[in-house]
Amino acid sequence: MTRIFLAPLLLALTALPAMAEKLSLSAISRYLNGLTTLEAAFTQVNSDQTISTGTIKIHRPGRARFEYNPPDETLVIAGGQQLAVFDAKSNTGPEQYPLKETPLNLILARNVDLGRSGMVVGHSYDGTATTVTAQDPDHPEYGNIRLMFTSTPVELRQWVITDGSGAETAVILGETRTGQKYPTATFSISAEVNRRDR
Repeated sequence: MTRIFLAPLLLALTALPAMAEKLSLSAISRYLNGLTTLEAAFTQVNSDQTISTGTIKIHRPGRARFEYNPPDETLVIAGGQQLAVFDAKSNTGPEQYPLKETPLNLILARNVDLGRSGMVVGHSYDGTATTVTAQDPDHPEYGNIRLMFTSTPVELRQWVITDGSGAETAVILGETRTGQKYPTATFSISAEVNRRDR
């Protein structure tokens, strides 16, 4: 899944409300640690300059589900310490990776501490949003995640994941909903494999 961050297009796709000031790392850590569930429509900018859309469901810690809209029909599930990519055209099962080896793990971790030495490699404010670039300080080779937040209230609005090969995936969130309840199977890779094998 090779992706690229197209800044001008992202700015055109997302309307961010004005913010009063740069958010501190402790404020962002508190927000992420206080986030149990989040659901939103998303827009993803791909490396070939096409756009994918879908719905994301997050249940911290450790669980996420990206449901892509047709014609893409890809499904990505994070659960059980694994990240699985289901391709509708493949009948050999999903591609799987250890979640801890992906930058997405930084926001799905049980305890997010952006103050940890070496984790944050960028922290800026452009007058509209606070952007934090974070990596696993023990394994920078896993890549990083660039998170954009607005304030009043603090909200995650978009992120860009750069993987270990340098490929980038940009995800822009629509209106977010919290406090959702999900069946266990929503984030179960084995349940999805069994469903597809029927």
